[in-house]
Amino acid sequence: MRVGVVDIGTNSTRLLVCQVAPDGSVVELDRRSEVTRLGEGVDGSGALQPAPMERVFRTLEAYREAIDARGVDRTSAVMTSAVRDASNGRWFEEEVRRRFGWAARTLSGDEEAAMTFRGAMSERRSPSAGQGVVIDIGGGSTEFIVGQGGEMTFHVSLQIGVVRLGERHIHTDPPDPAELQALAADARRAIVAGLATPSRQPVHWAIAVAGTPTAAAAIEQELDPYDPARVHGYQLELGTCELLLARLAAMTERERRSVVGLHPDRAPVIVPGLIILIESLRAFDLDRVEVSEHDILRGAALEAAGV
Repeated sequence: MRVGVVDIGTNSTRLLVCQVAPDGSVVELDRRSEVTRLGEGVDGSGALQPAPMERVFRTLEAYREAIDARGVDRTSAVMTSAVRDASNGRWFEEEVRRRFGWAARTLSGDEEAAMTFRGAMSERRSPSAGQGVVIDIGGGSTEFIVGQGGEMTFHVSLQIGVVRLGERHIHTDPPDPAELQALAADARRAIVAGLATPSRQPVHWAIAVAGTPTAAAAIEQELDPYDPARVHGYQLELGTCELLLARLAAMTERERRSVVGLHPDRAPVIVPGLIILIESLRAFDLDRVEVSEHDILRGAALEAAGV
């Protein structure tokens, strides 16, 4: 079955058009991502703002053309933290359905975790033994999904996304060390509280999805242009993340926009993203993480195809 799926996230709006086989294997036909920052201002105001919503709608117009050109059998759209949290989120969801005619819905934290885990674990290159964690650092929230053998055993969605914490703590350019320390402390408190449960067992490996880890892998390898094949499966060391944070936090946003491997639109949020990733690995006592290109989009495609 040929499906088109759209992920309307807090920081990015993404498209995947693919062919899904009955065995769950996926052939990507078109994949796109635009930084639309839908969650801009949500943490402070509690509502989606007109300008970010308009950016998303313009991006969705282009995506609809791409979907129509591919002759898909089924189209769906999923929305996550920003829409879930916003007072006008339901209106926005209904407007997406009205304008584009897609099966669109806002995922609960549980649904987001399950869809992300399914996508991340699909077509693993080298399955790892024991229990592991999938870390999904988004714009408004970060999901931790613990599992083994393709089955989830624990998950939690925390309000510590890159846009949310960046707006809350970073007000100078380059960031003041005190701002970075406050952001790290905020993330650390949320992670410790969110993972403090007797049902959570130790993990032995981690997979990280979404823009922060993929950007870090691309920067470390100095990829220009970006090469998904070299990013997917890359082993990112905790020490590398710490060195990247020190390097990028010392730059202005304008300087970060010129860093090889970093998409210019991700320059405003890469620093908070790296802090969240570092604090996440420390919380699980892990010194490395596998970067994956397979994430919630892949999970949404599998669901849309009914496999």
